[in-house]
Amino acid sequence: MDTAWIGHTFTSDAGWDHLERLVDLGDRMAGSDGERRAAELTRDALADAGARDAHLTEFDIQGWTRGTSRIDAAGTTGDCIALPRSPAETATGPLVDLGDGLPDDFEAADIEGAVAMVSDGVPDWFDRSIHRREKYYRAVEGGADAFVFRSDTDGCLAPTGSVGTDDAPIGAIPSVGVSKEVGHRLGRRFEGDDVTVTVEAEIGPATSQNVHADLGPDTEEALLLTSHVDAHDIAEGAMDNGAGTAMVVEVATALARRDLDTRVHVVCFGAEEVGLVGSNHHAARTDRDAIRAVVNNDGVVRGRTLGVTTHGFDALGDAVRTVADRFDHPVTVDPRMGPHSDHWSYTKRGVPGAYVHSDSGPGRGWGHTRADTLDKLDVRDLREQAILVTDLVVELARTDRSIPHADTDAIAAALERQGEAAAMKLTGDWPFRS
Repeated sequence: MDTAWIGHTFTSDAGWDHLERLVDLGDRMAGSDGERRAAELTRDALADAGARDAHLTEFDIQGWTRGTSRIDAAGTTGDCIALPRSPAETATGPLVDLGDGLPDDFEAADIEGAVAMVSDGVPDWFDRSIHRREKYYRAVEGGADAFVFRSDTDGCLAPTGSVGTDDAPIGAIPSVGVSKEVGHRLGRRFEGDDVTVTVEAEIGPATSQNVHADLGPDTEEALLLTSHVDAHDIAEGAMDNGAGTAMVVEVATALARRDLDTRVHVVCFGAEEVGLVGSNHHAARTDRDAIRAVVNNDGVVRGRTLGVTTHGFDALGDAVRTVADRFDHPVTVDPRMGPHSDHWSYTKRGVPGAYVHSDSGPGRGWGHTRADTLDKLDVRDLREQAILVTDLVVELARTDRSIPHADTDAIAAALERQGEAAAMKLTGDWPFRS
């Protein structure tokens, strides 16, 4: 095996330099000037890496710009941040602390007209993850007038994360995030008492964009190498997802030195954090049969060991293990469905999707908080993981490796078995007929 590209990647600054440029932009919220500038920088970095036809494509999104937010309880104001796409409204009601916000917690509580508070965690014994939006829409379904999303992590860090659906991009009730400490204080002192949640925001039409480029031969079939450029506006977005886009730039730099059997189409999406808008825009306009597979980088570099979610596609798991064995390097393979990043826009259509991230334990860690900053990451991890992801892309691009697509009924059945279907139907994310 030619190894010159490995040494080049392990000493390259292309990805890390791009990561620094992204975090130094400040706000990369979907639809913002910062997101547009990040896309332009990424387009230029891909061209510098050796990719061809680097360009942007625009699309319309629901715009949302943060104003002020607050929680008032008996004259005491708690620090909070609005959840993106919360309506700009004020609501008052008795505070009901629903703990972890499991389905049974909602069924057991009367939250009609209440301010419902839940944590962002899930207990170890529960059999699946529960996304923020599931908890939000259970609160809406139960008749709550406002939603408070409490961190489960020490450190006075309020969590963010969007609400809303494709059909109704602005959520139904005002929603805010509070730190673990503020949430504990609210629950201890004001359970059952009236509290007022106020969200101010500028809401209107906006524009986002995807970044595109190509590497390798000009084949009709393409392997997608993806990430998302946007980030929540409260932090640098280094882990989520500056590192993912930096990874794509570093991998593109390495792929320019490798022989590829199949065209690699790079797409760095906009507006992921507000409902996978950029990837859905592209997926809806692309023939699924022309996509060999998707390698989506979201949450890489947070830890040293890569994790890859393969969505029941055995061929993807086999390719990951081949690369891990080749480099004698651990990579965690999870065969379950993971419907919460840009690969999902394709995988729900039956396209094999590899969701590449870091195996860094449960929860988001510093992600979706003000602590998502560059100092948490290490250039060594970026370079090591870029070597593995590069070789995975080359392996999946081999024409002698079969990567069958799936019938969408099989994807739906797998979600049913995994216990995801009811929640996805509640949040408007169920794309299947049943």
